[in-house]
Amino acid sequence: MLARRPLHAVRPADAAAVYAHPRQQLARLELAGVLHRIANGHYVVVPHEHVGTAWLPSLEAAAAAISVSDVGLEQTVVMGVSAARLHHAIPRALGRAVVAVPRQRAALRLRDRDAHVVFVRRDVARLAAELVGTDLGRVLVTTPEQTVLDLAHRPTLGTSEQVARDAARALLSRCEPAELDRIAGQQRLGATLRRLDDWVGRGA
Repeated sequence: MLARRPLHAVRPADAAAVYAHPRQQLARLELAGVLHRIANGHYVVVPHEHVGTAWLPSLEAAAAAISVSDVGLEQTVVMGVSAARLHHAIPRALGRAVVAVPRQRAALRLRDRDAHVVFVRRDVARLAAELVGTDLGRVLVTTPEQTVLDLAHRPTLGTSEQVARDAARALLSRCEPAELDRIAGQQRLGATLRRLDDWVGRGA
């Protein structure tokens, strides 16, 4: 039952319908290597082939799993540098993941590595997003066009400006100019689009 949850994410509250003492039972399953604790109160089911190993989910998948546990799949959108990572525009792992959610919440430190998840309050229904596969399952991720605009709008969110610039350059060749213009107009990001033009030389 736990393995069928979205992104295989489990909290004690989710297990209350199955176990009389969910916290103790989840702790026991963690010791057995069946569950992996990514943050306080947040676990993911370890893939069968990795039980008993030092397996870790990717940072982006772990961040999405935490958000999905709290607000659901349809209200979770991986964005910014984390979306750029899932679009293969940033080659190296980062120490922060960024997820768009419908309500404000504090950043969360992960328990299994030196990393944080930053939650950004946004109207997720208005974001241009698509389903992308992760090592825990498919999750909504901002499209290349939305990601490029988000990187230009807040270039130091979760990373350095240089990393954001490099990621935007890498993604720009995959963006449709008309879609960039459409999103910028719909989300009132005209200034951001002009910054992007100056920043990465769009159309040069």
